Amino acid sequence: MLRTTLESMRGVLAALILALNTVVISIPLLSFAILKLLIPIPVFRRLMGRMAVRSAELWISINSLWMKLLLNLELDVSGLDNLKRDGYYLVTANHQSWTDILLMQHLLNRRIPFMKFFLKQQLIYVPVIGLCWWALDFPFMKRYSREYLKKHPEKQGKDLESTLKACEKFKTMPVSIVNYLEGTRFTVSKHQKQESPYQHLLKPKAGGISYVLNALGEQIRTLLNITIYYHDKRIGFWDLLCGRIRRVTVRIEQSEIPADFSGRDYQQDERFRKDFQVWVNNIWEEKDERLKKFSAD
Repeated sequence: MLRTTLESMRGVLAALILALNTVVISIPLLSFAILKLLIPIPVFRRLMGRMAVRSAELWISINSLWMKLLLNLELDVSGLDNLKRDGYYLVTANHQSWTDILLMQHLLNRRIPFMKFFLKQQLIYVPVIGLCWWALDFPFMKRYSREYLKKHPEKQGKDLESTLKACEKFKTMPVSIVNYLEGTRFTVSKHQKQESPYQHLLKPKAGGISYVLNALGEQIRTLLNITIYYHDKRIGFWDLLCGRIRRVTVRIEQSEIPADFSGRDYQQDERFRKDFQVWVNNIWEEKDERLKKFSAD
C-alpha cells in the first residue's frame, strides 16, 4: 500500500513537471511559428523554423533531466555511435506505448536531427501540444479506411498526396522522419486479430515509408532501426511516470536503404512493391528474433 502511494506521488510530480515544461516551452515555440507565418521571407522563415526546433530540443532536455532525477530507470542501450546531427534518417521502431516516444527522444535528442512523426489529423486538436506539433511542421495525415474508399473512390491516393506535400518541407534541412511500421501500438488483442506471424510484433505496413522514400528521393539513405524491449509487465506512460518501469533494452541499428528504392511508385510498380515488402519483412523477422532473445534473458 505504501509503495503504491509513493509511486502515485512520484507519478503526479512527474506529470506536473512535464505539463509545466510543455506550457512554458510552448510560448516561445508558438511565437517563432507565428512570426514564421506572418513574415514570408524565406531566410527569416528558415531561421524561425530552426528556433522552434531548438525550443523543442530544450523541452526534451528538461524531460531527460527529470527522468534521471525521479525515475529508477536502467537503460541498456547500444547503437548511439556514429550518428550525425546533420544527416537525414528514416526512423522506425516497434511500438508498444507512448513511453516509446519519450525514450526515443531522451536517447536521440541532439544526436540526430529533430524527429518528426506522421500524426493522425485529429491530433492537431490536442490542447497546447497539438499546436506545438503544427508549429514544428509535423505532417498530419488524414487516413481513410477501406470501407470509406469503396464508397468514395475519388479519395484514393490522397494519403500519398498528403505525404508528398508534407515531405516537401523537409528538403531544405536535415530531418529524421519517424514511421512506426506496425501503424499502431502492439496489444495482445490486435496481435491475435491479425494472426500475426511474429511473436512480439504486429504485421508491418510497408506503404507509409515507401511514400517517404518516393518524396525525398536521394536525401534519405539511412534507416535507423530501433528495437525496444521492456523487461517489466507494466509499460504504460503512467507506469513510466510512477517509476514502475525499471529496465529497458534498446538496440539502434543503422543500415543503408537500397538505392533503387528511391523515387519508385509503390502503388503502380508491382515488382518494386514485392521487393520492398520483402525488405521490410526481413527487417521485421530479425527484430522479432531479437525480441525473443531479450524475453528469454
